[in-house]
Amino acid sequence: MKSLTTNYYETGSIILFGIGFTMLLLHNNIIKKIIGMNIMDTAIFLFFIAKGYVHGKDAPIIRGTAAGYIDPVPSALMLTGIVVAVSVTAFLLALTVRLYKAYGTVELDEIMKMRGD
Repeated sequence: MKSLTTNYYETGSIILFGIGFTMLLLHNNIIKKIIGMNIMDTAIFLFFIAKGYVHGKDAPIIRGTAAGYIDPVPSALMLTGIVVAVSVTAFLLALTVRLYKAYGTVELDEIMKMRGD
């Protein structure tokens, strides 16, 4: 139990991931599924940024000496991940708009009934 309270960033990210995964699995609304996926993305970003941070070190901006900096690779990867997540979200929302125009609903079970599946 002590490790859960000392590693609160990791604990928070696991809880967020669980909330997002639950939303992704249990809801039939496509918008709610996209929100759940975004919550899962945010949890992963939080986890990796928390793992990349070293307490007491500076940001990787050279100010004289090169010692004592945080590793910039996790932050750079998460920045790339954020761009990819925003792009995927925009694409999924565009597909959702197309589905709504075609079927008049964003509920997956109703769309499946209309298609005869």
